Amino acid sequence: MVRGRKATPVLALAMGLALALASAMTLAADDTAAGVDAADAAAAPALQLLDDDRHALTLARPAQRIVSLAPGATAMLFAAGAGDRVVGTSAYSNEPAAATRIAQIGDAQSFDVERILALHPDVVVVWSGGTSPTQLARLQGVGLRIYHHRLASLDDIPASLLRLGRLAGTEPQAEAAAAVLAQRIAALRSRYREAAVQSVLIQVWDRPIYTVGRTQIMTDVVHACGYRSVYEDLADPGPAVTLESVLARDPQIILALPPDAGAGREWLARWREYPVLTAERSGHVISWTDQRLSRLGPSMVDAAEDLCRALRAPEGARPPG
Repeated sequence: MVRGRKATPVLALAMGLALALASAMTLAADDTAAGVDAADAAAAPALQLLDDDRHALTLARPAQRIVSLAPGATAMLFAAGAGDRVVGTSAYSNEPAAATRIAQIGDAQSFDVERILALHPDVVVVWSGGTSPTQLARLQGVGLRIYHHRLASLDDIPASLLRLGRLAGTEPQAEAAAAVLAQRIAALRSRYREAAVQSVLIQVWDRPIYTVGRTQIMTDVVHACGYRSVYEDLADPGPAVTLESVLARDPQIILALPPDAGAGREWLARWREYPVLTAERSGHVISWTDQRLSRLGPSMVDAAEDLCRALRAPEGARPPG
C-alpha cells in the first residue's frame, strides 16, 4: 500500500456496506427484543381468582371500576382499600360515610341495568343469597362479570377482605385490615370460651317467627359470645318456626333483632304473653336494634363485641327486655 493514497471507490463502498450491515443487525436485534417483550406481555396470565362462593373469575387486570349491589360489600371494598374503585352502589350503602357520595343504582332486589352498563364496570359485586336470581341473570345476560360476596361466619370477614384486595389490586391495604380484624375475632372467641353456655332464640321477624339456621353469621356471633342457638340444627338459612316449637325448645335467652325500636317493643310485648318461657320468666328477653349485625360488612366485628358485652353484662346492666 502506498501511504497517503486516498481510499478507492471500491474500498469506500465496502466500508459503507459493512457499516450498514452492522446497523441493520443492531436494529434487528432491537426489534427481536421488542417482539419478545410484546409476546411476553401478551402471554402474561390474566388475573384469576375465586370469589366468596368459590366461583372462578378472570380479569385482564385488577378491577378499576366496581359496582357494588350490597351495603356490606361496599363497606368491605372500602376496608380493602378499594373505595376509590367503587363507581356505583346500592341503597343503604352508608358505611363508611364516603360511600354515601357514590351514585346509587338500586338495591339487591331491583336495580337499573342500563345505568350499571353506563358506568362501564370491570366487575359487579353482588350479595350471594340476597341478590334476586332474576336480576342476577339479567346482569349475566348483558355480559357483566359477577363477583359473589358472602359471609357465613365472623372468620369469613378477613378472608373475604383478602379476596377483594386481590380483585382490586389493593393487597397491602386489604392484608393490613384483615390482620387487625382476624386478631379481634380471635380475641373475642377467647374471651368467652370458658363462659357458661346458654341457649338463645335469635328472632329476626315476628309474625311469623323467623330465626336463622346453622349456616348464618348470626349463629356464629352468638357462638363467639359463648352461647348456642336453639335452632342451629336447621340447615335452612332463614327458617320460619312455630310458637309451639319455641315453647318446646324453651330458650334461656330470646334475642330479638327488630328493624327499629318500635318494632322491638311490640315483639317483646308479645313474648310477655308466655311467662312459661324460661327467657321471659327470668327477664332475659332482649331487643337489639344494631343494624351493623345485618350489614355483612367489617363493622359486624364491632357489633359482635358490643352484643357479647351486653349479653354477658351483670343482670342489672343488661339492655331492657
